[in-house]
Amino acid sequence: MFFHPMDILVFAAFGLALWAQAKVKSNFNKWSKVQASSGLTGMEVARRILDHHGLHHVPVEPVKGTLSDHYDPTKKTVRLSEPVYGGQSIAAISVAAHEVGHAVQHKEAYGALTLRHKMFPVVSISSGIAPFLLIGGFLLGSLNLIGLGIIFFSAAVAFQLVTLPVEFNASRRAKDFMIAEGIIRNEEERGVNKVLGAAALTYVAAALISLFELLKFIMIFANNRE
Repeated sequence: MFFHPMDILVFAAFGLALWAQAKVKSNFNKWSKVQASSGLTGMEVARRILDHHGLHHVPVEPVKGTLSDHYDPTKKTVRLSEPVYGGQSIAAISVAAHEVGHAVQHKEAYGALTLRHKMFPVVSISSGIAPFLLIGGFLLGSLNLIGLGIIFFSAAVAFQLVTLPVEFNASRRAKDFMIAEGIIRNEEERGVNKVLGAAALTYVAAALISLFELLKFIMIFANNRE
């Protein structure tokens, strides 16, 4: 249980996650110092994209913290961290446009996002129960508990996998709109790619960690059944 060949991949994915987190911070800090040629703030870019898609009713609100930006689907509100909300940098407008991308996905009932919303109530419960079932199963030597834990954990892994296309699609929408509307110039696309690409990598790393852990548990379960 404690030392398994799959742990090598888990540790590798964990290392990737740490590297991705560092890249997010470094890229955000770097491109926060580069003024966008449009002179627009993150809030203004968000508002322009929302209005363009007929989402006049969706507010853009400032929220405390750094990289705390998000779209709240329950209240249909885009919340931007203070550096993004009032910032005029490449980093600020990139993050703002990405979060608005989720609002546009919501309006258009983007398949992966719709599925993610439906999965959330189940996953919020199963992800909390799975560790206890797995630990209890291994301590008690109960294959039934381990198997049940794997099923619950699988739901959490599936949720993370579904999140990947949601995040990548939001970034693509953000970049495409800013290019089409002339918000960024050709030479600024590199900065946008750096900021959004690093953020997307964190989701990939998290999904890999969970996926490799799930495969580890499945392999242990299968070996114990033989």
